[in-house]
Amino acid sequence: MTINILGQDYDFQEISAKEDTRLADNDGYMDGLAKIIRIEIDFNENHPLASRDIPEYRRRVRRHEIIHAFFEESGLTRYKEDELLTDWISLQFPKMLKVFQQAGGL
Repeated sequence: MTINILGQDYDFQEISAKEDTRLADNDGYMDGLAKIIRIEIDFNENHPLASRDIPEYRRRVRRHEIIHAFFEESGLTRYKEDELLTDWISLQFPKMLKVFQQAGGL
């Protein structure tokens, strides 16, 4: 599927690490030059997070990689590789969205 991030189209795919070796060591990645976001699709019972909520983890990985792309397209190259900040936003965004909605901030 194609998603639009700040006016730039990105090819967003959920595929297997067998199809893309960059997913062998990552659950997802964003390539700002190629305008691609890829997420590992083959989480299974051997995945380190299998004891947790896999669907929620998958949503978090999607948000995480999309946030990297927002930094890329905003010209915030200093932050696009900041895993701590990106992960914090991906974890907190659903909570922030709920508060924004409650307060009429959207």
